[in-house]
Amino acid sequence: MSSGQVPASQLQRLASQSMESHVLGISDKFGTQERIVTVLDVGTAKIACMVVALAPWAGRDHGIGRPLAARLLGVAHQRSSGIKAGVVVDLDKAEQAIRAAVARAERMAGLTIDEVIVTVSCGRPKSLNFSAKTRLRRGRVGEDDLVRLFNAGLGYAEQNGRIALQLAALSYGINGVKGIRAPAGMIGEELHADLHAVTVDAAALNNLIALVERSYLSVAGLVAAPYASGLATVTEEEARLGVTCIDIGAGTTSISVFAEGQFVFSDAVAIGGGHLSYDIARALSTPLNEAERIKTLYGTLVAAGSSEYEPVPYPVIGRDNVEMHQTTQAKLRQVIRPRIEEILTLVAERLAASGCERLAGERVVLTGGASQLTGLGAFAAHFLGKAVRIGRPSPFGAAPDNVTGPAFASLIGLVHATLLPNQSFVGSALGKADTAGMGYLGRMGHWFKESFWEDKEELATGA
Repeated sequence: MSSGQVPASQLQRLASQSMESHVLGISDKFGTQERIVTVLDVGTAKIACMVVALAPWAGRDHGIGRPLAARLLGVAHQRSSGIKAGVVVDLDKAEQAIRAAVARAERMAGLTIDEVIVTVSCGRPKSLNFSAKTRLRRGRVGEDDLVRLFNAGLGYAEQNGRIALQLAALSYGINGVKGIRAPAGMIGEELHADLHAVTVDAAALNNLIALVERSYLSVAGLVAAPYASGLATVTEEEARLGVTCIDIGAGTTSISVFAEGQFVFSDAVAIGGGHLSYDIARALSTPLNEAERIKTLYGTLVAAGSSEYEPVPYPVIGRDNVEMHQTTQAKLRQVIRPRIEEILTLVAERLAASGCERLAGERVVLTGGASQLTGLGAFAAHFLGKAVRIGRPSPFGAAPDNVTGPAFASLIGLVHATLLPNQSFVGSALGKADTAGMGYLGRMGHWFKESFWEDKEELATGA
């Protein structure tokens, strides 16, 4: 049994809430006052921190694609350091970047930040769709039956050094009758469920947790970055009919698929918009920061007539005296296009290998900082053969446009995740009082020691 095992006491409490899935790490209790939530996005290009006040009624009827009932209290972002493709490569540098972003968000919000909900893009996030079943001991579905079923699912998902970030039941079945949403109390002999888990490499996740805790913060929850990006940009209708969300970040491109209103697939490739900047820097022999500027101001996938041959000035690297050279948008397009084609090809291959192409539908939402490249939407639509739109989070409260753009999709998606307990977050830092001071991993181990099951009839198998 893995150290990510969920205690029966936690699962039993959640089983009474229809047990469509279980949630650990993000509270689903709403009082009569605003609830303060802090979210942290640890990316390759930037570290972003946001503090929001959720309205007292927020979450009661919240669903995928619905607007946030929240006020922005503080937000800050800092150039990332010590992070490569979402993986921590230098703890000291990454810690300094996180502390700088959090400190600025604290000053703006006028409060002290103690705990954060964090995106996870490291550890090669993978989806796993499989089935689990258990015999009903009393001929009727009870909380203990649901607990055993989810425990069996976790045991199956967490193998070969992987840890489950999320685990949710897509549907249930009793005695072979499928499509049941809320099985509690139903009569039968055998309960089974189609489950979806998102797993990551344990070592990479442990390093991310250690990084956050070194920054004098506790981890209140972990959310897979592809899922967060989708929550911020996908509409309710798209999620029902089937949609793929592609978030092109600086170091990684993440993929999430929603169908029938549920999150059903996740993946990521270690190529992103930062690679476009490197391609431009190498092709033009210009500094990387200049390449980033050129990409942002002049990068395009559209042939725009005579204007694309107008000169684009840039400095050449490695000369004592600054020497300006020139290129054109047409030449830039020749540099950019192969990398975009590579990213989209890899995404299409991952979707095909997943078996989720039918569920993914005929719509694609592009988001992330690199999605703002001129002409990318039309290019991707032609390349993928699907309807494509550029997705940006819906504005909320008094949040300015510059922090609700595509580059902040995963950050804002974290706030949405706090309001969707039915989507399941495994791996909470919200331990019991007697585990205080043990740290995130210590509390995980404590829960594991508390949790066990004796019945060997529970079985989880691949889909």
